[in-house]
Amino acid sequence: MQPRVGIVLVNWNGREVTLDCLRSLESVRYGNAFTVVVDNASSDGSVEAIRAAFPAVTLLPQERNLLFAGGCNAGMTYALGAGADGVLLLNNDTVVDPGFLGPMVERMLAEPGTGAVVPKIYYHAHPNLLWYAGGEISFWTGTMKHTGIRQKDAGQYDAVREVDYATGCAVLVPGEVVDRVGMLDTGYGMYGEDADWSLRIRSAGYRIVVEPRARVWHRISVSTGGHLSFYKLRHKFVSNFRFFARYARWYHWPVFPWAGVLVNAAAAVRYLLTSRGR
Repeated sequence: MQPRVGIVLVNWNGREVTLDCLRSLESVRYGNAFTVVVDNASSDGSVEAIRAAFPAVTLLPQERNLLFAGGCNAGMTYALGAGADGVLLLNNDTVVDPGFLGPMVERMLAEPGTGAVVPKIYYHAHPNLLWYAGGEISFWTGTMKHTGIRQKDAGQYDAVREVDYATGCAVLVPGEVVDRVGMLDTGYGMYGEDADWSLRIRSAGYRIVVEPRARVWHRISVSTGGHLSFYKLRHKFVSNFRFFARYARWYHWPVFPWAGVLVNAAAAVRYLLTSRGR
């Protein structure tokens, strides 16, 4: 029998993109999955719209905004309590390929030491342009970056590979791993919690792998006002510092706080000088 997968979405005033995501999930070719939407006290009619359009989806309205980590934890708690063998965190501003989930589950089962599986993720507006084909962490520069970002997919990342961290945009984690390492750290609130979770998963002896047969398309930063909104940049800076301050070794400290600021500032300028994410 196929493992039971609980797909967890967090919504905050993202009615239309969440409805699009749920429509794409309706076409998924996997017979033992259910979807949970945690609504973070939206004021845009999301709860009513989701209930009307997708009555089979489990909807968990919250009285306040739990932010991403808290919302995901509420959804995972429900899914595991409902008998899920694994939980798939999925950003509400994504759409998925109908065949994405089967290969991720296969990869999760392929080796007992697999602690998280991530698909290839593309820009929604440019369907063959990669956003994530792996995650790399540098404690010397105090930075995290996506492998393959803004590259056209020409098959260069078609091999299954182990990576430093899984993006919380789309990641499948076995229930036993969640039980062992815990859920997302709500101290981050927004950004950095996925890398923190990844390091805890790896420290427990598990591998994090990208399954290239699985594909997802992402509308970038819809809920936070755009790729370079002040809201996003502020939260990313705070969470980035929190992450590296927690995990950096003593010999990284003379370098990473300053290098991280410079590298991330340069990346922001480079992004502005290109085509605004194409």
